[in-house]
Amino acid sequence: MGVVNVTPDSFSDGGQWLRPDDAIAHGLALAASGADIIDVGGESTRPGALRVTEEEELQRIGPVVSALAQAGLIVSVDTMRATVARQALQAGARMVNDVSGGLADPKMAPLVAAAGVPYVVTHWRGQSADMQAKASYVDVVAEVIAELADRVDALAAAGIDPNLMIVDPGIGFAKLPAHNWSLLARLRDISFLGHPGAPFPVLVGASRKRFLGQLLASGEGVPRPFADCDDATVALTALAAAAGAWCVRVHSVAANADAVRVVARWKQEKESVR
Repeated sequence: MGVVNVTPDSFSDGGQWLRPDDAIAHGLALAASGADIIDVGGESTRPGALRVTEEEELQRIGPVVSALAQAGLIVSVDTMRATVARQALQAGARMVNDVSGGLADPKMAPLVAAAGVPYVVTHWRGQSADMQAKASYVDVVAEVIAELADRVDALAAAGIDPNLMIVDPGIGFAKLPAHNWSLLARLRDISFLGHPGAPFPVLVGASRKRFLGQLLASGEGVPRPFADCDDATVALTALAAAAGAWCVRVHSVAANADAVRVVARWKQEKESVR
């Protein structure tokens, strides 16, 4: 999944793709580099970000979603607003990536249920402006699993087909670095949400995030810049793919797509020698 941030303030590439023509060209380039899905968002969800108006979000993503869908790409809309999701779906988007898991807008679940499209359910504890104040856990993996399971149950009760749900542990959303690493090490457990039976597809969105920059900080303790964390992101992509993740959401696609292909071949060989 390639990221197209049509925003001035996203943590890694805010402003680069704010103009519709630039965002459309970037989405096409990500697809040419190997992205299967293009995720278009018009509202930054970085820690501390303030919300934009619905009108601004629609103005940002409308022409981008439409153009990329008309080009034949599989487009996901990254939004917490049902109105934005509805218009994006009408413009050709084929899935909804909601970082609030339906908590930010009670109208989202009925919309997705009626549309019958894949829906990413992310672990979320509150808006970006103050979410890091809620990064308190006794057992982060158990608590994220329990809270995601509650959301899946509630969304299913609202009419969304569980077979169309994808779960996302919400790396960086109300999480400290240690929380992120614990979750990344337990992706398989997260996929089952504490229940036997078929696992849920898992989406991992760790690309360029702050905890990587902190891990790779200089000797003086200065975090590595976001855009210089792509190699670390590729390493995480390989590990996530080996752990069975359904998809990774990344800013730079080519090397990550290569990592997924390498892991797929490795897993094929591993299965053949059992």
